[in-house]
Amino acid sequence: MTFEHIGLQVPRILLPKRGTDMRYWSVIACDQYTSDRSYWQRLEQQTAGKLSTLNLIFPEVNLEDDDAPQRIEKINHTMEDYLADGSLEEQQPGFILIDRSTSEVPSRKGLMVALDLEQYDYTPGSKSLIRATEGTIIDRLPPRIKVRENAPIELPHIMVLIDDPQQTVIEPLFNETLETVYDFELLENGGHIRGLRVDQPALIEQVVTALTRLKDRGRFQERYQTTDDEAMLYAMGDGNHSFATAKAIWEQLKQQTDDPQTVMNHPARYALVELVNLHDAGLEFEPIHRVLFDVSEEQLLNAMKNWYQQHNLDFEFIACENLQQAEELSRADDTEHSFPCIIGGFFGLCRIRQPHLTLVVGTLQEFLDDFLKQTPSARIDYIHGSKSVTALGSVSDAAGFYLPAINKHDLFRTIVHDGALPRKTFSMGEADEKRFYLECRKISVS
Repeated sequence: MTFEHIGLQVPRILLPKRGTDMRYWSVIACDQYTSDRSYWQRLEQQTAGKLSTLNLIFPEVNLEDDDAPQRIEKINHTMEDYLADGSLEEQQPGFILIDRSTSEVPSRKGLMVALDLEQYDYTPGSKSLIRATEGTIIDRLPPRIKVRENAPIELPHIMVLIDDPQQTVIEPLFNETLETVYDFELLENGGHIRGLRVDQPALIEQVVTALTRLKDRGRFQERYQTTDDEAMLYAMGDGNHSFATAKAIWEQLKQQTDDPQTVMNHPARYALVELVNLHDAGLEFEPIHRVLFDVSEEQLLNAMKNWYQQHNLDFEFIACENLQQAEELSRADDTEHSFPCIIGGFFGLCRIRQPHLTLVVGTLQEFLDDFLKQTPSARIDYIHGSKSVTALGSVSDAAGFYLPAINKHDLFRTIVHDGALPRKTFSMGEADEKRFYLECRKISVS
């Protein structure tokens, strides 16, 4: 059941067989805790010998390991085994309504649907129905493509946003009498999750009607003060590069086919995602901080001063006694961008006057991109939570930059008018609030 005018398909979701201990089945997104091997080692210990999505994913903490090809092959074989031995059971076509509580919020609601990759374009300036919210780094796609290209199933950590202030799409479903399909505690401080089946034709039509109204061109133009004729209905929240990977695989399939008409019905044309309303009270935008490794204080500060001067920007570094002092000195206005930092264990404030860009993260990221290009020995990680930044930046050859959060209510308007934001601009919640792998879907025809 597909609705092309809103880029939506009602998916046939795969869930683990009855009797599976869901606590061990569901694990956090692969792109979390990328500098914390101990987190993933604990998961391996907890899920050993159990049916688990940990056996179906490639944690990014291991991407550079020597055994990557063997890992990918094992993942694909395990997927095939789970399908063949009945570990995964295909449900009737329908959505799954989600209610997730975390250590930070009592409830965050979502709806599992499949979105049409034909209506997604991550190239800059795109006016597609589904739009990227951050710049897509093409170099980050190949390792993800290797994992997905021979995979018989997908299991997403993708969260896609809709701008629904009147709460017409997801929230009314909670007033209905629905069957519970899972209800359990998530591992490692992940909170609690409950899933409800939405397969009644009337409720599916209700969702389609509400999304159709959100897409209305007149509403789109009035709400975002634009003359664009091509409406944006969906904006990527989490999993931007995973969705872009699905798009890349789909484009490959179209290029390789001898039957262009039949391939349009291929299951890989769609990607399973969780829709979340931007106006959900449980949805919080958190900043994503930056940490550099294998750098010296003198090297980094000199590079910052020189780079900003070369770009006609006034850069100043102010030494501080602690993070609190740096935060008190930080200002958030149009005349300057400032952000606290920790370099080799010492706190400070970076201040750039008369910035060219709108967002603080953009002003910093422009420098970091150039610095990393000029300094091959250095590496970067994107970190959730200021405590982690402080811990990682406290060693002599590391530096951490603390960035502010953006206002979630400005997101859609910013994307409509300015295009995609700098990569890793915002996070939907803290690390432990990220989507956990749970639902799956077939993406091969064999």
